Formats: sequence, structure tokens, C-alpha cells
Amino acid sequence: MAATAVRYLSSVGAPTAHARVEALPRPDLRAVGEDERPPVDPAEFRRVLGNFASGVTVITAYDEEGPAGFACQSFASLSLDPPLVAFMVARTSTTWPRIARAGVFCVNVLGAGQGALCRGFAVSGADKFAGVDHRPAPVTGSPRLAGVPAWVDCAIHAVHTGGDHLIVVGRVEALGAEDEGEPLLFHRGRFGRFSA
Repeated sequence: MAATAVRYLSSVGAPTAHARVEALPRPDLRAVGEDERPPVDPAEFRRVLGNFASGVTVITAYDEEGPAGFACQSFASLSLDPPLVAFMVARTSTTWPRIARAGVFCVNVLGAGQGALCRGFAVSGADKFAGVDHRPAPVTGSPRLAGVPAWVDCAIHAVHTGGDHLIVVGRVEALGAEDEGEPLLFHRGRFGRFSA
């Protein structure tokens, strides 16, 4: 297409550039420049934001090495039309590159009694799937953990930078939920339960 446009412009006498164009340097993907101090103390930031209770999920996928997954509390629905969800993952995550290569993932929403399961997926370097029952999600084949109250089967739609994290947007391909049970909540560094 570009070659056709250049030929057309040349045929009508319009100037065209034949010189090689150098790409601009890629910006450093940082939220704060090297010469800047963070506007707030990181410990205070974590303490204050810890007051926001969230649900807990495990994001999973299969790659050529087998099943991969990590615990994630920064998950949210994003759009109804098209159906999109989002989660945030640290750019230092060693599991995220495996999920990125797979191009698909399953969000496993954890229930109130699954704190130990969450802790197992929060560690780095261990066999997180040892003793964990799972089956393939219906569309992507990503690991769907047994006993979770809800799951969302997705294809990676977009990835955006957000400081020291990545914002991953997934297009929902299939989903399901049990109508029973309470969610696992995370608040002020501890697991909790919902009570009405």
C-alpha cells in the first residue's frame, strides 16, 4: 500500500522522501523521571490505598512450559459492549511474559475459603499448580481452577503501560459463575469475608 502511494505521488510530480528516516528514541517507560522524587512516600501510598477492599483473582494461561498463573487483586470489568475486562500486573512479574506469549488467559475469581490457594499463587519460583485441580477453560484452554465461584475466559485485547505496572485488557470469550458462596476479599494486607 505504501509503495503504491509513493509511485502515485511520483507520477504526479509530488515530492517524495527517499532518504532513510530515523525512528525517534523510544521513551523510557517510567512514571517518574530519574531526577524526580515520587510525590508521595511509597509506604504511605500502600497504607492509604490498602483501605480499599478488593476481590482476589488468579490469572492463568498455558504456554509451551505448561500452566502459568499469579494472584491478582487489581481486576475489574471494563466494558459491556464489547465485553472487556482489565487487570494490572507488575512489569517485574516473571509470570506475565508467559501469559503474554500465550495471548489468552482465564480470570479465576476466588471464594472466601480460598486464601491458601491465593497465597500459593502469590509466591515466585514455586510450582504454583502442584496439587491444584484445574481443567481447560472452554474457548482458550487456559487453566480454570476447580472450586472457584466465577471464571472469565479471555483473549488479550490490548496492553498499556501504567508506571511500574502494565494494564492488560482482555476480550471476554466465555464466562461462568456459581450462585453460591462469598467472595475472598483483601483489605489492609489481610484476607476477609463479606458480611451483609
